[in-house]
Amino acid sequence: MRGLIALLAAASLLVPAPALAAPEPRTGFEKTGNWTTEAEEQAYLRALNLPLTQIGTTAQGRPIQLVRVGSRSARTVVVFICSQHGDEPAGREACLIRMRSLPRSSDVTYLFVPNANPDGRAANTRGNSSGIDINRDHLLLRTAEARAMAAVFRDWKPDVIHDLHEFGPSAPYYVKDFLWLWPRNLNVADGVHDLSETLSRSYIRPSVEAGGRTSGVYGIYVDPVTGEPIRQVAGDHQERILRNTSGLKHSTGLLVETNADGTPAYRVESQLLGLDGTQSFVRDRRAEIEAATAASRAVRTGPMYFGGADNQAPAPEDVLATPPCGYVLTGAQYVEARDELALHGIKSQYLRGGDRIVPLKQEARPLIPLLLDARADEPLLKAQPVAQC
Repeated sequence: MRGLIALLAAASLLVPAPALAAPEPRTGFEKTGNWTTEAEEQAYLRALNLPLTQIGTTAQGRPIQLVRVGSRSARTVVVFICSQHGDEPAGREACLIRMRSLPRSSDVTYLFVPNANPDGRAANTRGNSSGIDINRDHLLLRTAEARAMAAVFRDWKPDVIHDLHEFGPSAPYYVKDFLWLWPRNLNVADGVHDLSETLSRSYIRPSVEAGGRTSGVYGIYVDPVTGEPIRQVAGDHQERILRNTSGLKHSTGLLVETNADGTPAYRVESQLLGLDGTQSFVRDRRAEIEAATAASRAVRTGPMYFGGADNQAPAPEDVLATPPCGYVLTGAQYVEARDELALHGIKSQYLRGGDRIVPLKQEARPLIPLLLDARADEPLLKAQPVAQC
């Protein structure tokens, strides 16, 4: 008997002990409470072992990256744009944390641009290394950062775009912890506009308020004493702001702004609550979202608007009641603008003599007059409208 016990004991030594599971990757912020450094971010992204693509390079040589969670072939695509303003780091931290916990095999594709302004984040500046506010460049695409995002929107055709920002104590008339706003531009399709407002009011708001935060509509200055609205300041209709550009590109979505006058942990937790709201929206409303974005992408007719918003009637001169059939670009104009047109997914046709025509009858219709008509606020160029194509 003793010999059998000894034999079994010896045999047990030959069986390897079960390997301990590798610890889950953690961001620099989770480890130290300090904002994740550039080196920590790159190490963390590698450790996650998620599909990681470089979609651009900043002026200072830093990579602009895209992280995918979920299948490439899912019908619903959600994009998170994290910290376009380099001095608003909480959104980036929330994105880095959240991508770790999402299911890797699901019927939703989640895409993250985890650091949308790497040069600005390194310098802790609002703008990029040239001092340009990237969130005012989604129409003209003068920055590498905005161009990289435009390519993502063109190639992935997202159903939802969630844009993460912060506001600081320099904005004394914002008296809430968490602010949200949908695309207000009048050229956004009704279905996309309405679902975006639903996302803000019926999903983001209850999610963040359940977490103990106060919330409200972004862009309304409120008297801190009386609580009464003072004025609207958010550039409501401006098509160059991602909140509006996303709607013009057929995506439901919103901008969120969390109060930076708090501890770093509180700020990041606020952003995570906002992400919870968008995930709930996608889970509950997938069929409606897909139907609304598909209808928006279909060829549409009707007037175009160079001003006004869903809360402000346009001036008569800002209404293009009978839009042209298209816009003719000279050969020189086309050479100047072809890269930006391609990034926006705008198609053109060759004409004799080297000119090109951009027909309005295409998926990118909501953007075309805003880019090519002399009446637009900030056209890419002033092309010739024509009644017949």
